[in-house]
Amino acid sequence: MFAVIKTGGKQYRVAADDQITIERLAGDVGDSITFDHVLMIGDGDDIKIGAPLLEGLTVSGEIVDQHRGKKVISFKKRRRQNSRRKRGHRQLLSTVRITEIAGDNDGAKKPAKKAAPKKAEAPAKPVEEKSAAAKPAKAAAPSDSADDLKKLKGIGPKAAEQLNDAGIATYADLAALSDERIEELDANMPFSAAQLKDWREQAAALAG
Repeated sequence: MFAVIKTGGKQYRVAADDQITIERLAGDVGDSITFDHVLMIGDGDDIKIGAPLLEGLTVSGEIVDQHRGKKVISFKKRRRQNSRRKRGHRQLLSTVRITEIAGDNDGAKKPAKKAAPKKAEAPAKPVEEKSAAAKPAKAAAPSDSADDLKKLKGIGPKAAEQLNDAGIATYADLAALSDERIEELDANMPFSAAQLKDWREQAAALAG
């Protein structure tokens, strides 16, 4: 049986009685340590991989030696600057003997795929009874007796259609608008009160 553990930012493949040299661990020679970052375990053809770790699985070891690695020289020179720098470094290391790969091996399996959440059924929309109060009734289309409001200065096809929708189809209708009705149309339609009053005066002249 073997396992892959992670320590010191590196990964190591270990088995019982293996000795590995890793980044320095806190402790003295003879102390027991436990590695709980286990990424994979294998026993013959049976291999289980974590995502990223295997839960309930640990690898135990014993510190055999605390030492320092070979010296590494770092030399830096800048041309024509009379600048040189030489440094040496010896990495602190630990030699560890693996004693046991223990834990709930049966539970160290690939995590089961989560079932895709069922799409929530959209609640049925209540059937709303259409009432006259719910939606304002659209004014009846202008009859044959309707006047051509586009003859008034400032009224185009779109404005004439909007006036017709508001129930204003003739010059008389436009001339009969009260100031209160004009204020209401000003609040609900893209016309200003000044425009409506100007159209009212033009319509009064044509209607008379």
